[in-house]
Amino acid sequence: MTQPKKRRWLRVLGIGCATVVLVVLGLAGWIVLQVRAMNRPVVVDGVHPFKSAAKRDRYLANYGARASRWPVPSEEVFVDTSWGETFVRISGPDNGPALVLLPGANATSLLWEPNVASWSESYRVFAVDNVFDFGRSINSRNLTTPEDFVDWLDEFLIRMGLERDVNLLGLSYGGWIASQYGLRHPERLAKLVLVAPAATVAWFSGDFIKKGIMCLIPHPHFTRSMVRWALHDAAEGTPEQQKTVEEAEENAWLGLRSFKLKQMVNPTVLTDEEWRSFGVPVLFLVGENEVIYSISGREAVAKLNRVAPEIETELFTGCGHDLSLVQADRFNRRVLAFLDGRTGTESNDETGKQSVSVD
Repeated sequence: MTQPKKRRWLRVLGIGCATVVLVVLGLAGWIVLQVRAMNRPVVVDGVHPFKSAAKRDRYLANYGARASRWPVPSEEVFVDTSWGETFVRISGPDNGPALVLLPGANATSLLWEPNVASWSESYRVFAVDNVFDFGRSINSRNLTTPEDFVDWLDEFLIRMGLERDVNLLGLSYGGWIASQYGLRHPERLAKLVLVAPAATVAWFSGDFIKKGIMCLIPHPHFTRSMVRWALHDAAEGTPEQQKTVEEAEENAWLGLRSFKLKQMVNPTVLTDEEWRSFGVPVLFLVGENEVIYSISGREAVAKLNRVAPEIETELFTGCGHDLSLVQADRFNRRVLAFLDGRTGTESNDETGKQSVSVD
């Protein structure tokens, strides 16, 4: 290679490397700015918690269109707490035992569309929009500790008149909140259902952390990729399930564009002693293809069977973080069997623990 050509290639290589470095530094700077924005004090104005009136109107119009598909009659209520207004969608018989549902991060009460018809036949179902997340709830303060979420939920239950014999079910981030509440206020609960609770049983996987950070980049590819990765079995499931995943991708991106960013409280892993200390019956459900943990779903079940054998567990095969969608009928029946106290037909699963068969 001649000297001029060599110099040209070196110049091109240098420009390329410099461009990559500048892009990386730019993205890093953007992420730092977003993290700083998350920690700003709450300013409750005419558009809070949204970024603008236009984005609020667009988000709520989309939310309303999805809510129109709620499969059973429901009542919409805003409950005032010291942490802000909490929105809850109530379905089922007035005299039915209470079942309170907490969705995952960046999700809302509408997450339970495939499940509520089954549960609301006999239970009074309270599907909540978490106060510090997407949806119709409006936070007036930042929640910065696990205790903040516990206090918020306790205020909500008291103001709803749900002070005793409450069945509490949470999925993912909502499952972590439910676990924290169950440890601190067992006197209010009848039973506790934890569905692939965030952290709680194991630390997050490296892939989950990386993909979560990438979602701060303002491009829909990263958000949609995160959702599709978490719901990968549904994404390859029936046409209806695939459509639900596509909608979840759009809803997540719309929420990120519409709401002011928040610094979520990092979920924690419970100690073995905490797992053994629950003062109410607990059911732990997880899919074998779960991706959010640093261990497999099967290993999570085996861990609980070993350290807290009094907790009921069940592993759902053929699904992961999307078990309430991919296997909705089985999931609905399993939850009801636990809440109703039905033992069904006992059979040994592969972890060696007795579990209830609801197939």
